[in-house]
Amino acid sequence: MTELPPLKTTITFGDGIVVHRVGYGAMKLTGDQVWGEYPHRDQGIALLRAAVEAGINFIDTADVYGPHFNELLIREALHPYPDGLVIATKGGFVRGGFEYETLGAVGNVNYLRQSAQMSAHRLGVEAIDLYYLHSGHATDAPFEDQVGALADLKAKGVIRNIGLSNISLEQLRIAQEIVPIAAVTALYNVTMRTGAGLLAAAEEGDLAFSPWHPITITDGPLAEVARGVISPIAQTHEATAPQIALAWQLQRSPRSVPIPGTTSLIHLKANLAAESIVLTQDEFDRISQIAAEP
Repeated sequence: MTELPPLKTTITFGDGIVVHRVGYGAMKLTGDQVWGEYPHRDQGIALLRAAVEAGINFIDTADVYGPHFNELLIREALHPYPDGLVIATKGGFVRGGFEYETLGAVGNVNYLRQSAQMSAHRLGVEAIDLYYLHSGHATDAPFEDQVGALADLKAKGVIRNIGLSNISLEQLRIAQEIVPIAAVTALYNVTMRTGAGLLAAAEEGDLAFSPWHPITITDGPLAEVARGVISPIAQTHEATAPQIALAWQLQRSPRSVPIPGTTSLIHLKANLAAESIVLTQDEFDRISQIAAEP
């Protein structure tokens, strides 16, 4: 059976950032519903350290995770940071309590400036490697002004690279007219391809693309179809379904940098092992055909 070309194991983007293709999304190291401090602090610290020891050098967080507790836990676990470790964080959401309904997007430029500087303080860095505008849905300031605020923060050395999350393809194009964009994030997995346009733009512009829910096969109405396709492929490779979903992400695009989150060291190691799974062309095509690309 025909195999796809060998995987690139690293990606270069932005101002020369080089990271391994599988990163770690730290959002789950918080309380229930991403609210409050992670109740198993020592385990969280051990997991973050184990991730770096295993070779992960790209960790994703946000100021709204906790809020703030996630960034603080990363600093406690890993500071002073080893050479080559890249930490991405985000600003632009506020949250008023445990319920998700209290989450809202804020685009006020002074708030964004404050958020970036406070994230740098919590993480213990002079400059944030990659800082995302967490949402393009804020209505209290023009989108162009929000991006302009991040451009100003970059010029002042508070952030090194700018990313965008929760945005449209049109907003990406607008932002790129203002300042270089290094990375985008969007929902994209075997059953949900909402971010297909942004992935194509990332490939075109050599951006990093971090897909949401990268190893999930239960999103949306195609979950049963996905299980039917992926289960026999997983058996063939003596792998789990999430590992096959992750292998597909890596082979789908060389610009893809999945950041699966977990609180389990076993699952973390399984995610890394997915890098060694090489799908045949037929297997890759069968998974790709589960959902249509918008």
